[in-house]
Amino acid sequence: MLKRTLIGVLRSFDTTGENAKDPALKTKHYRLSKDKLWDEVTSLLKKLKGYNVLHEVKNVGEIVVEKRTMSGRRQDITLTLFALGPMESAVDIYSASRGNLGDLGSNYRTILEIYRHLDKRLASHKK
Repeated sequence: MLKRTLIGVLRSFDTTGENAKDPALKTKHYRLSKDKLWDEVTSLLKKLKGYNVLHEVKNVGEIVVEKRTMSGRRQDITLTLFALGPMESAVDIYSASRGNLGDLGSNYRTILEIYRHLDKRLASHKK
C-alpha cells in the first residue's frame, strides 16, 4: 500500500486490465451474460454510498461514475463491461482524479473498493 501511495504522489489515475502487473488490478471475470452483469453492476453502483452514476451506455458497456474523496477531490470512474462469451463477462475500471496533483493512491483504493463490492455481490458467479 505504501508503494501505491508513493506512485500516487506523481500519478492521478489508475486502471485495471488483463495484463496488469499488480494482481489486485487484473480484470474481473464473472460467469454471467453481459446483460445480467450490467444489471448487477448498475444496481450496485446506484446503492453505493458516495458514488454518483453520471452516464450509462448499455450497448457500449460503459458506466461513468463520480466519487468525492475525503479530501474533497472528485474522481471520474469509468467501468467497462464486455462479453467474453454467452455466459462469461468481464469488468475493467479506470479511475482518475480531477486536478493536476497526484492522488496518493486514492484511485487505486477506489478500484479495489468497487471490485470488493462486486466480488461480494457476485460471489457465486466469480470465475
